[in-house]
Amino acid sequence: MLFTTILAALAVLSLLLLAWQVIVGSAFKLHKPPPVARSASGITFLKPLKGCDDTTAESLRSWFVQDYAGPIQILFAVASESDPVCAIVRKLLEEFPTVDARLVLCVPLEHPNAKIVKLLQLEEHAKHEILVISDADVRVPPQLARELVTVLQDLRIGLANCFYRLANPSGLAMHLEAIGVNADFWSQVLQSRSLKPLQFALGAVMATRRSNLAQIGGFAGLADCLADDYQLGNRIASHGHRIELSSLVVDCWSHAMTAKEVWKHQLRWARTIRVCQPLPYFFSILSNPVAWPLACLLSMPNQTTGELLAVAIALRVLATYYLQLRIGAPARNSWLAPVKDVFQLLVWTGAFAGNSIEWRGRRMKLRADGTLVEGPNPKSKIQNPKETRTLDKH
Repeated sequence: MLFTTILAALAVLSLLLLAWQVIVGSAFKLHKPPPVARSASGITFLKPLKGCDDTTAESLRSWFVQDYAGPIQILFAVASESDPVCAIVRKLLEEFPTVDARLVLCVPLEHPNAKIVKLLQLEEHAKHEILVISDADVRVPPQLARELVTVLQDLRIGLANCFYRLANPSGLAMHLEAIGVNADFWSQVLQSRSLKPLQFALGAVMATRRSNLAQIGGFAGLADCLADDYQLGNRIASHGHRIELSSLVVDCWSHAMTAKEVWKHQLRWARTIRVCQPLPYFFSILSNPVAWPLACLLSMPNQTTGELLAVAIALRVLATYYLQLRIGAPARNSWLAPVKDVFQLLVWTGAFAGNSIEWRGRRMKLRADGTLVEGPNPKSKIQNPKETRTLDKH
């Protein structure tokens, strides 16, 4: 009886935490029109690329059609001229001949984080003070540049970033991941922010100044880190700068993933968060609104525990429906939220079961400090290489 009572108390706590998520998600001003910028500072978009899918062209095109009065530069990076994404970039360069854009072939360096290796080399070609870092699968609204520059006009802010939604889930596993992104993740970030200022960044879109980047030692210090977005934001915040959330939401367009790929992605994400924030991640299991009522029912099956689980499931589905609509994502998969919570329990357990991750087909080990180890060969010393070559430019 005592064990069931404890489980029931944890179930009630999880529902209170769910209500907290809904409250902070409702209060945050999403999708508001960006204010008029007092200036139109130059801005450089840094886009490290590898491979492509059917959505890549439209995602990259969105960066060429920004509604912004100031100068914009777009730098794309690839590690190989044979990468099929090069053809997409070249077509965009032809389509937008007046845009200051170029495709840069980067020198391979033996460091685990290939994205940061590309960014390190792209920085050499950047013309402007404001740098925006974004992945290839991110599709952005035309007002993004205006919004980010306006946010960074406050010199107390060292980094501006955006919430994101998974735009095209397909299959059961991806719909479970979409619930995690489109309902849970962003509202939990706001939940954390309601307790203390953000100490990390969200990787879909990150805007900072070159001066802030130089203050933390540039990209070089992130080349062995898995969670480069977390580390970038955390190091900028540690120098006394604020991390600010934009009201705009961007879309992530993912290729169709199998259940196995989703599992690996979720496990990599979970182990990364566990290493970056071990105590908060351990206690994050308290916010699982279905796992605790289910455990309560299993410990003492009766009408009361059954009704508790039924109420928890109903509230969880309604909250998921609301939060997905709030961020602008389709909500028809909300009925899967209880399944996602059971799946999340397995992911949470797996996060503590080892330190190995798989990233873009490469098997690596995650150290306690968040850095990665790959293979027996010693890494080359990272520096700002001058051997990068422009393949195409305007």
